[in-house]
Amino acid sequence: MRLDKYLSNAGEGSRKDVKSIMKKGRVTVGQKVIKDPKFEVDGSEEIRLDDKKVVLENGIYIMLNKPKGVISSTEEGPTRTVIDLIDHPQSKDLFPVGRLDKDTTGLLFITDDGKLAHELLSPRNRIDKTYIADLKDDVSESDISMLEQGIPLKDFTTASAVAVKISSRKVKLTITEGKFHQVKRMFQYLGNEVVDLERIEFASLGLDDGLRRGEYRRLTESEIDILKK
Repeated sequence: MRLDKYLSNAGEGSRKDVKSIMKKGRVTVGQKVIKDPKFEVDGSEEIRLDDKKVVLENGIYIMLNKPKGVISSTEEGPTRTVIDLIDHPQSKDLFPVGRLDKDTTGLLFITDDGKLAHELLSPRNRIDKTYIADLKDDVSESDISMLEQGIPLKDFTTASAVAVKISSRKVKLTITEGKFHQVKRMFQYLGNEVVDLERIEFASLGLDDGLRRGEYRRLTESEIDILKK
């Protein structure tokens, strides 16, 4: 990684700022003053700015309460992404673990840990994801039974789910897949329509009640351990 990018990612300023800092001889790598912004480092070196050690953060784990209107993407474009909500100098290194539809709210993990993301999303691991679905029409006991048995969609049949009828038009649904628009498609098969969808739990971790829409916080060490197990 270029030294100017390393310093910028570590929160020491924009690329323009750190280039100016380096030209003034304020940055050392292994006790040697480095003025070339293109100087390559891998993070194992002792990098100092004005004799203060600069450490690039590894292992970033964030819980976001996703609001409506933002997309679960890292691509820059006309629509705001979940990464745009994260104020972190290394935000460009972060990505969402899976996707929630633009109009779906709730629990979304943001990280730089590709290995963990892969494990959480791998179909073979059958990781639980729990949603609260508000429906246009009443839900019958027959509907609940079909959700639990598996719904034959066009491209696949869903695995057995756990469905709890909260009220006549509200269902708590736990699935182990995470296919495109899956929850909405499951209810469409039943002749119903999801009018509001919120994910409240993923991989045994529940959405923090203290987070308002669009807010986020770092995961605790114990929460990270739960995900990794």
